[in-house]
Amino acid sequence: MKNKPLILVTNDDGITAPGIRTLIEVMSEIGTVVVVAPDSPQSGMGHAITVNNTLYLDKVSKEDAEITEYNCSGTPVDCVKLAVNEILKQKPDLCVSGINHGSNSSINVIYSGTMSAAVEAGIEGIPAIGFSLADYNWNADFEPTKPFIKKIALEVLNKKIPEGTILNVNFPKLKFEEIKGIKICRQAKAYWMEKFDKRKSPFGKDYYWLTGEFINQDKGQDTDEYALANGYVSVVPVQFDMTAHHAIQTLNTWDL
Repeated sequence: MKNKPLILVTNDDGITAPGIRTLIEVMSEIGTVVVVAPDSPQSGMGHAITVNNTLYLDKVSKEDAEITEYNCSGTPVDCVKLAVNEILKQKPDLCVSGINHGSNSSINVIYSGTMSAAVEAGIEGIPAIGFSLADYNWNADFEPTKPFIKKIALEVLNKKIPEGTILNVNFPKLKFEEIKGIKICRQAKAYWMEKFDKRKSPFGKDYYWLTGEFINQDKGQDTDEYALANGYVSVVPVQFDMTAHHAIQTLNTWDL
């Protein structure tokens, strides 16, 4: 690539999270980086946007810094919207979101702020990738992900993602030499069996903590869950067109 690509970096764990700092480091080797990320953790926000509260956007990098960084009081999707409409003078060549502290494989993609930021970029017509590591530890080792992130990002920049598609990339919690490679997968059919831990406050008011168990009933060997369990980086193409195209013919037989 003759000219450096413009790369937007965001996440849902907040601008200070080790995951996004790793992603910024890798992207700075590829192109010109602009960071717009939440000023505090926004995990599980999905595709939420701020409509009833004021949004704040603060530049946190110095004027002469090589990387321009902003933190935002809103959600990951707010960050992308503000970046595109208020900060960037041109549409970025790539948007990368993450690296999330924790997996966003299977049904988790629905709840993920990391992936929703990437999806929002895709809606804007920007090639986008969400990166996640299957380790919730704040001090997780992101070093093994770096070569894979660079490889995938360069492929996206050079080959282009099919229109209307975003990549959901998940890394197993393994050392670099233990990772077997990259697998293109489908999303596993799995779900969360939710439970609520009911407690009482000192004032006698009931409150709840959400807990649950992840249930994977999918035995397929072409899924993201299978890839991660067997030492591979999973890459799932995700689309924001949520139409169940296969159901249209059936619905047309109904007496509506």
